[in-house]
Amino acid sequence: MPRRALLGHLLRLAALWLPAPALCASPAPSPSRTLVWGLGLETHAVLPVRFFFIQAVDKAGVNFTTSPGENTFEVKVVSPSEPFSRIWVQLLDRHDGSFLVRYRMYASYTDLNIHVLLRNKPVAKSPYILTGSVYHESCDCPESNGALWEKYMRCPSSFAQIQHDLSVFTRVDLDRNAEEIPVRFGQRQSLCHYTIKNNQVYIKTYGEHVGFRIFMDAFLLSLTRKVTLPDIEFFVNLGDWPLEKRRAPGKLHPIFSWCGSNDTRDIVMPTYDLTESVLETMGRVSLDMMSVQGNTGPPWAEKNSTGFWRGRDSRRERLELVKMARANPTLMDAAFTNFFFFKHDESLYGPLVKHVSFFDFFKYKYQINVDGTVAAYRLPYLLAGDSVVLKQESIYYEHFYAALQPWVHYIPLKADLSDLLEKIQWAKDHDEEALEIARAGQMFARTHLMGDSIFCYYFKLFQEYAKLQVTEPKVRVGMERVEQPKDDLFPCYCHRTKVKDEL
Repeated sequence: MPRRALLGHLLRLAALWLPAPALCASPAPSPSRTLVWGLGLETHAVLPVRFFFIQAVDKAGVNFTTSPGENTFEVKVVSPSEPFSRIWVQLLDRHDGSFLVRYRMYASYTDLNIHVLLRNKPVAKSPYILTGSVYHESCDCPESNGALWEKYMRCPSSFAQIQHDLSVFTRVDLDRNAEEIPVRFGQRQSLCHYTIKNNQVYIKTYGEHVGFRIFMDAFLLSLTRKVTLPDIEFFVNLGDWPLEKRRAPGKLHPIFSWCGSNDTRDIVMPTYDLTESVLETMGRVSLDMMSVQGNTGPPWAEKNSTGFWRGRDSRRERLELVKMARANPTLMDAAFTNFFFFKHDESLYGPLVKHVSFFDFFKYKYQINVDGTVAAYRLPYLLAGDSVVLKQESIYYEHFYAALQPWVHYIPLKADLSDLLEKIQWAKDHDEEALEIARAGQMFARTHLMGDSIFCYYFKLFQEYAKLQVTEPKVRVGMERVEQPKDDLFPCYCHRTKVKDEL
């Protein structure tokens, strides 16, 4: 046998007797080191869907930055006194080492136990026990002390947008408003005139198209089930466009709207879309700020490096966007799913394409956000994903826009989109910077646009507005009471009512 062949034969024989090299195992999460936190672990923080977070941490105390596996953790929410608890629990893998746990209660319980398990071992301080009465969404049991409720909910002390919107109103004359606002806007616009008195909601509507009152009604009822609001009286604009043009301060009327603009003075609230998604999470809506976090598409490096947009033809710039995408298919994928406003141009900007699941948007790195009739209300959900948002400059804004910073939370675009191709190319050439902006936008959404923040914003808005009232809120002629929904199947016993009755 030649020397080289003999050497090879001897090495193969030796390999049979040598121990196999140890495989480099990936670190595993540590039950004792893993972190668990959030409002969903607090008894008195009542939300339609309660939620908390899990951060996987290894034995060395290092946080995971990628998913340890979808089935790594198990969560059980039970009541020792109720063997058949009606609680729906869902664990969402955020694919960055953290998990969002949400649960919706369909009845109220006492001493709720939350078990967080890692391979059948309790995590951190599990079980977490919510002591006392834990109320579900339908329970009409408001906390009478607003400051205490804000503490439970960990509300910020103020919101800059509220201070800005109310700064032009030194005093609010409710009697004057009740007489003048219906005359100015009631015939041409759709309005709701609300009074909240003794924490009961009353309404009178003006205009033809008042169907959108259902969103405001539902949120006001939900809020008054949780906390006692000050007596207030106000008008809500149910249309898309803000109403109160900039005028001399003494002639302004306070109008609450879901969208603001640079040339109006409306008082901005979180949009009806966002409020409904908060109320109906784990219910009849599938797109909400929590579900997006568990459906952010492939990792950044595996996403399609093109700009993406889908929508309807509600603005001329959207026509230009689709035209631009056709001319630059390697940079953009933009198309209409519906024609309504520019039907005569369908042959130029069609054909229509099928609707795409919103979660599939995040297969693309670059999300293009262009106004519709007003601000595009999808922005909160785009930010919550892990793609970078390219946002058009706009005169319209939602309640949180002022807190967003260009080049920090999103990549800015000119109003006419003339720099869109340039900005997409910049993102392609500066991949790490684009990823940092995407993550900052995502963190903003996780911190400021979840359900707790929406409830806090509305409460603080009503609280600050109430301080400006110089006349007594009244249940006006023609107003009807908006009744709380009945829950005959799972009625709620409110311990606060019992305490009051005994005093």
